Amino acid sequence: MTSPARMRPAHPAEHGLAALADLFSLVTASDAQLDDARVTGVTVASNDVEPGDVFVAVPGLRVHGAAYAAQAVEAGAVAVITDTAGAATLAALSVPVLVSDDPRALAGPLAAVVHERPADRLTTVGITGTNGKTTTTYFVDAALRAVHPVTAVMGTVELRIGDEGIESPRTTVEAPVLQAILALALERGAGAVAMEVSSHALALGRVSGLELDVVAFTNLQRDHLDFHGDMDGYFRDKARLFAPGQGRRGVVVVDDEWGRRLVREAQIPVESLATHVGAPEGADADWAVVAADIGLDGVGSAFTLRTPDGALLEAHSPLPGLVNVSNAALAIVVAHRAGVPLDVAVEAVGHAGAIPGRMERVIERGDGLPLALVDYAHTPDALVLALEAVRPITPGRLVIVFGSDGDRDQGKRPIMGEIAARLADVIVVTDENPRSEEPAAIRSAILDGVRAVRPDLTDVHEATSRTQAIHDALALAHEPDTVIITGKGHEPTQEIAGVFHRYNDRDVLRSARAELTAPAERHA
Repeated sequence: MTSPARMRPAHPAEHGLAALADLFSLVTASDAQLDDARVTGVTVASNDVEPGDVFVAVPGLRVHGAAYAAQAVEAGAVAVITDTAGAATLAALSVPVLVSDDPRALAGPLAAVVHERPADRLTTVGITGTNGKTTTTYFVDAALRAVHPVTAVMGTVELRIGDEGIESPRTTVEAPVLQAILALALERGAGAVAMEVSSHALALGRVSGLELDVVAFTNLQRDHLDFHGDMDGYFRDKARLFAPGQGRRGVVVVDDEWGRRLVREAQIPVESLATHVGAPEGADADWAVVAADIGLDGVGSAFTLRTPDGALLEAHSPLPGLVNVSNAALAIVVAHRAGVPLDVAVEAVGHAGAIPGRMERVIERGDGLPLALVDYAHTPDALVLALEAVRPITPGRLVIVFGSDGDRDQGKRPIMGEIAARLADVIVVTDENPRSEEPAAIRSAILDGVRAVRPDLTDVHEATSRTQAIHDALALAHEPDTVIITGKGHEPTQEIAGVFHRYNDRDVLRSARAELTAPAERHA
């Protein structure tokens, strides 16, 4: 598999276009006959069309999708579904043109029908929230794999069925792609799917037509305000997952005010989980972490989980820090509600494998080298949690390499700088994904926050290249120190001035280590 759009069942179902038009009350806007058209797929991207597809042409920010209808037909589309404005431009098209009031909202339900509702024959779990979605999803998958021979994972890092996966283009793929992957997973013998559900996906209808068996909420922290406008708008979009027809039952972490609000306002049955040890609201939660022992080896942490009936379970998180106690506890509860026996879920989550770009240990401490980790933390709260997680396992200084994204929430940049200046010892400020912005301006905003805590910029460095920043950090560190590189995690590219360059923090860190150790190895 090389592209998400190509992740389709080898033996797709076939449906008559006329029957689909009747089912969804679509109006015919052309003279072409519907009876002869046979539909095997759905897409909203003209360059992903395969023969037998219906092309759903949605209005875009700059160009209406109908402008690409001819290209879609040339590639094999048997019909086009669009809105009234799009249909008005397609009078000469050789295939049927059907009109929907909201073609974007229709794409998911239509794809679900075309692929014969694969989710109905799978155990499905969806995780939303600002921080922890990826880690929790992988923990849940580890538990699901303990009872299902084949599982699928869909999220920020990858799209995987069984042992075969590809890089994911976004946290949650478009609705037709999602339904096709579910159908392929079913065809390949999968019994369960764990997926991340982003706020963008919920707002843009990427999970329309999909009802998940269990949905979960990690937390809500400042992020994506450029898209949602404010925290209330961000919350409302996240809460869409907890509505009839989208999720059947939910598990909500109530460590923040947003989680507690979601429990009050959710339209489906939900259970609450408190993971802040000693927090007063934990007494009222259905599930609660009542004790935790943060491992000083940096590998993981033990914790005690109280069940709704008062029983106490001894559990383990394979990743360091209280934040990953929260992720592990949530995964255990979610997996259990998805049909995994509780003791099996506890054991499987405790032994889950490494997660790309999430507290990923790339260099182990020893032979004169520091411990070096890569973590995706790219929001203020995630940065706090990441630095607090590694401080207890750092005998020496804590060295951080970080930046902030361009064309995104600018207000968080000085906040990130203040956090790093307060919680780390040595700081290397560099670029993340500048996108269309001037990288130096982003770094300057971060450094403004650093100066609020360290006016003299002691132990503060700036690097115009992320690769150089990682080399600098490793050169500055000694064996007792810990180097943590945050912001990009697993990401395989860096976007600069609209161009995507192949790049990965882990690979650069390994290369830097090789350069440091090469002379000693040659001498030996």
